[in-house]
Amino acid sequence: MDMFLFFAQAAAPASGAPGPAAGGIPGGMLIPMVLIFGIFYLMMIRPQQRKEKERLKMISELRAGQKVLFAGGMIGTIYESKEQSFLIVIAPGTRVEVLRGAVSQVIPEDGSLPSPNAR
Repeated sequence: MDMFLFFAQAAAPASGAPGPAAGGIPGGMLIPMVLIFGIFYLMMIRPQQRKEKERLKMISELRAGQKVLFAGGMIGTIYESKEQSFLIVIAPGTRVEVLRGAVSQVIPEDGSLPSPNAR
């Protein structure tokens, strides 16, 4: 019983001491949290959204005859463009159907591949 009273007195604030909310600004942690979220949005989320929008635009503009690089590292030439996929020629006489989302970039006509560190 004495142990219970000891813990109860230790947990209760002194009558003259202000509580955690007294004397502080209401919502004092709200402003720093909003600032952190705003910085996070500007530094991380917005650039990623812009990059994804550019990639989707690039995929929608692809046509037959263009050479492309896929997320898995495979390179091929678009033979036919379908609504949800591409028919790709990866070797003479070998055609593969690949989803549009698998395209990571278009290879320029000179055939030069960008360096892996360029991203």
